[in-house]
Amino acid sequence: MREFKKKARILLVDDNSEHLRGIKELITLETNYDIVGTTTSANIGINLVKKYRPEIVIMDVNLPEKDGLQAIQEIEKLGLDTRILVLSGYDDSDLIFRAMKIGARGYVLKTMSSAQLVYAIDEILAGKFYLPSALSSRFFDYFQQSFREENEASSEENLLTYLTSREEEVLELLTQGNNYKGIAGKLFISETTVKTHVNNIFQKLQVNDRTQAVLYALNNGFGKKVRAKISA
Repeated sequence: MREFKKKARILLVDDNSEHLRGIKELITLETNYDIVGTTTSANIGINLVKKYRPEIVIMDVNLPEKDGLQAIQEIEKLGLDTRILVLSGYDDSDLIFRAMKIGARGYVLKTMSSAQLVYAIDEILAGKFYLPSALSSRFFDYFQQSFREENEASSEENLLTYLTSREEEVLELLTQGNNYKGIAGKLFISETTVKTHVNNIFQKLQVNDRTQAVLYALNNGFGKKVRAKISA
């Protein structure tokens, strides 16, 4: 006996009209949920969400006009209590991760059994997230990999925060191609002082020479940041 007595409203968005009919028939036969609309268009789907405020949208990823990920983001911005279950033909780890990251509550493949789709709907209506075991391990592997990459990027970025204001000025002039004498003249300091600042920059950025320091700065958008800081 099903836990949910109330007729939850469901909206179906899929680029294949035949698949839409099949999912509608399945949900109608296997559940007591109410299909409030079906569409092959992401834009029409968003408008139907505004009109009917369904509890669940079953969303395909491959859609005309705009893809399912864009549609999910727009639906999330509406601030309604609408939960999105992605029903896709793609089992790409990056796609699953991005869909869940921007607001999807579950992800099911079109090749999976009808019972699994119904179970996913039940779980999401109960306030849970749902990923079948075949996808969950891949999702978490990808999540851990992305987390590590973000931490490594943050770690590299933090090296620039160790620079003093004067060292930032010296590094900026280095990226512009100035030699030590030119930097000294522009900053009204001696060449010896410039060399001291440059050596400090090398140590803080963990590089061995001027070329590596300049490449590091450019790869991390340093020049743009300094110019924004100066103009602020």
